[in-house]
Amino acid sequence: MVNCQSSTLVYNVVMKTLLRIWRMLPMWVHVLAMRMYRPKFRASVAAMIFDEQGRILLFKHTYRKFEWGIPAGGLEYNEQPDRAIVREFFEETGMRIEVEKLLLAESSKEDHNISLIFLCKIVSGTFAESSEISEMKYFDVNALPKMLFAEKELIRWAVDKLRPEN
Repeated sequence: MVNCQSSTLVYNVVMKTLLRIWRMLPMWVHVLAMRMYRPKFRASVAAMIFDEQGRILLFKHTYRKFEWGIPAGGLEYNEQPDRAIVREFFEETGMRIEVEKLLLAESSKEDHNISLIFLCKIVSGTFAESSEISEMKYFDVNALPKMLFAEKELIRWAVDKLRPEN
């Protein structure tokens, strides 16, 4: 049991170190590596989670140039998209979410990606830092941190879509 725990600890330390090194590399290296490593077309899932005040939940990623971003991840083969975002969120935080509805299914020409964006809510658990996520925090949608422009636009789109009709 102790040997398994120490192996896990070593793995986590090594992963955190490698992800921090990855973040320091220029953006063109990230793009090139992702195009070479990933399949020609990939599918990703993301969770839009708002609190009672209408703030959006963001993750602070350990490996990104722009650290803050929407909770997201990749779809595994033979995995249903709604199950994928629940799995990804749990793997990265130790918390359980529930999918309320699909907000958007979109294909991006720039990076050969299909994105499935879900409106979700947290149902249980306490945040636990992982090798990929160091922090999570709610932000006012009009005062977002430095993050990918496309994700900021997606948040603004979701806020408009979810706004009640007057």
